[in-house]
Amino acid sequence: MEGVIEVPKVKLNSGHEMPVLAMGTAFPSLPDQDELVSSLIHAIEIGYRHFDTAAAYGSEEALGRAVAAAIQRGLVSGRDQLFITSKLWITETDRDLVLPALKRSLGRLGLDYVDLYLVHWPLRMKDAKESLVVTTENIIPFDMKGTWEGMEECHKLGLAKSIGVSNFTSTKISKLLQNATIPPAVNQVEMSVAWQQGGLLKFCGEKGIHVSAWSPLGNLGAGFWGSHGILEIPLLQDIAQAKHKTIAQVALRWVYQKGASVIVKSFNKERMKENLHIFDDDCELNDEEMVKIQQLPQCRGFKGEVFVHSNGPYKSVEELWDGDI
Repeated sequence: MEGVIEVPKVKLNSGHEMPVLAMGTAFPSLPDQDELVSSLIHAIEIGYRHFDTAAAYGSEEALGRAVAAAIQRGLVSGRDQLFITSKLWITETDRDLVLPALKRSLGRLGLDYVDLYLVHWPLRMKDAKESLVVTTENIIPFDMKGTWEGMEECHKLGLAKSIGVSNFTSTKISKLLQNATIPPAVNQVEMSVAWQQGGLLKFCGEKGIHVSAWSPLGNLGAGFWGSHGILEIPLLQDIAQAKHKTIAQVALRWVYQKGASVIVKSFNKERMKENLHIFDDDCELNDEEMVKIQQLPQCRGFKGEVFVHSNGPYKSVEELWDGDI
């Protein structure tokens, strides 16, 4: 299709290919559904093929409508042209709740399968609501082994082509791998020039697990809104100016060149198009630029205090992140 930009793909350990640029759908407050559907259809029109949603985002239904409309209009030849990621919320991280949760997500999406299904957080909350509202005192111990068995069942039934995790540390992945018969294909984590995840990237690389970056521009997402000030970093401004690129393009390209995929979230039509151009040859960062960016001060944006409670499994943010803060 004319005007459509092709996004590179990475082959996951499941054997499936995943586009390395995804359109995220988590918002501090959900846009009007029709407006959201329209924006998602436009994204497909210009070349986005990977969409990231979750049970807790409230955007699955809108994404499903956009997918159906795109296929109907011939923007893509079929469902197999799109890669859809969704996530299991912390209210459902229990052996017997995983499959029903995925089936509810598929119902909202109007799909027979998702391409990737992730455990959203290594946590359990005793609350029936699939929403981003977290009740700190309701956080209880997480049955990692049982939850992952449920995830493997989803994969074996063909309802999730690939399965993975999100916001897992190296320590937690090591624990999961002790019992897993299917390793996670992806670990989706906060990653940007301001929180580079060097150790985790290396660990996941050694285990054959692909890293996907949420908040690659430092906006911390729905419910945890904040900013690292990435777009004000002088070094990035200088590199962008020299390349005639935007600061956002430089920041996203750095994540991509580190071997991770990026989840972007802008429905501004110009920025949506700019994000697709981070793969252009003239956007490539040279070794010197990569090294300079690597030396930027580091700080985790989302500390996760909302998951910490004196009576819960995590008594401090250090415990939540296994010391990697």
